[in-house]
Amino acid sequence: MAECPNLKDNLTKCNCTYEPCSRKGRCCECLSYHWQHGELPACFFPPEVERTYDRSLQRFLALHTK
Repeated sequence: MAECPNLKDNLTKCNCTYEPCSRKGRCCECLSYHWQHGELPACFFPPEVERTYDRSLQRFLALHTK
């Protein structure tokens, strides 16, 4: 994929704690990757949930249907 023109700014906002991730700050790549796996990126979750690495759609819906 082409270099992201917003990479520097995106990196300041990215809350992903998965350290070997090659998609940090590359939101288009990140969203595409997670969507293909039935997930959403870290930025859709609060820190306490993000740290569990459960990025499933079910977890997201459970957070927002209480």
